[in-house]
Amino acid sequence: MPGSHRRHKRLLARVCAALATTGLLAALLVGAAQAGPAEDFYTPPSPLPAGANGDVIKSQPSQYSNAKATRIMYLSRDAKNKRIAVTGTVIVPDKAWAGPGPRPVVAYAPFTAGMGDQCAPSKTLAGESSGDIAATFQNTFVDSLLGKGFAVAQTDYEGLGTPGEHAYVMRLSEAHTVLDVLRAAQRLPGTGLPTDGPLGIMGYSEGGGGAASAAELASSYAPDLDIKGAYAGAAPADKAKLAKSLDGGLYVAFLGYALIGINTSYPESGIVENLANDKGKQLFEAARKTCTIGAVTSYMFTQSSTLTKDGRPVSAYLNQAPFDKIVAENRIGQAKPSMPVLVEHALLDDAIPYENGKQLAKDWCAKGASAEFRDLIAFTPVGAHAMGALSASGNAANWLNDRFAGKPATGNCGKF
Repeated sequence: MPGSHRRHKRLLARVCAALATTGLLAALLVGAAQAGPAEDFYTPPSPLPAGANGDVIKSQPSQYSNAKATRIMYLSRDAKNKRIAVTGTVIVPDKAWAGPGPRPVVAYAPFTAGMGDQCAPSKTLAGESSGDIAATFQNTFVDSLLGKGFAVAQTDYEGLGTPGEHAYVMRLSEAHTVLDVLRAAQRLPGTGLPTDGPLGIMGYSEGGGGAASAAELASSYAPDLDIKGAYAGAAPADKAKLAKSLDGGLYVAFLGYALIGINTSYPESGIVENLANDKGKQLFEAARKTCTIGAVTSYMFTQSSTLTKDGRPVSAYLNQAPFDKIVAENRIGQAKPSMPVLVEHALLDDAIPYENGKQLAKDWCAKGASAEFRDLIAFTPVGAHAMGALSASGNAANWLNDRFAGKPATGNCGKF
């Protein structure tokens, strides 16, 4: 084994050890794993009922420590504006809201959970199903919000838990599902939450992309929502650049996930049929069933050129039809957010390059947004993407708390 490969293996072991430590702590907060939920909850009625975006189709009690949790299925829209059913969780802390006005609700856009239905955050947050250690990081973000007294509206996104494939990092689909889970939380009976109260958005990694997409599409898709601020950490804003930086690296599985996302939202692209060789098709089939850590460890350091029919890397296809238009449509930073936004990114992020977050904030500044960009502190350069999540969870909750308290946001456009 080459020396560089051995070093990468050792680095991965250290990152996984850190993940495991955090996972054990989070597991103590939610208790031991329980039997999985009745899977028929995740099967939408056919046809879908009439209703507006964000209407609750069905709900059932879920579980979360020191909170009232409700699993929900709600109406939303995919990338082609087709009506879909999406699942998630509404979590209201037992802790009383001590701030001004009614209790705020924050949409939590989860980071990469995986592609298999067993990875759906509405299952793993409740201690159900068979996700992996990375899933317990989701609890860290939720706990930071509940600790401030906020209610949490968590989406599973399109195709996680529910039938079909997950539309991984697809801008329109994820924006719709994040915004509609806020509507669902406001309309869910028995929560004590206001129907028109203050709202926020928070996400990291894939969730940073989902949060950022929701922030910039809120004024056109959900102008009825009173969103006070949106936090986007380590957002995968530019998929074309990510196709190069992920290829052959530790997190190349995320590139595979993105291709599945494209195949889901843009089936006419024929990305699997036209690009993938037999090995690539086999990888696609296997990856569809994985959660995060399983995918990372199974596919790390794979070169995408070994998976295509003509031996070219995936990045070589993205500037030609039909992929050029798909990549352009999914670039985040195209519209001005109507609320204050905070973008954070670790300088040594080893999964999503730092320039993705910085350029996103610059793009929003150029459109006149109230935007702030900060370097995110990662406690170690090893696994900086995963370690940055620990800082991001607290930073996001504190920043949103200031927005709900009525403190003015301090943008720093032109200073980074």
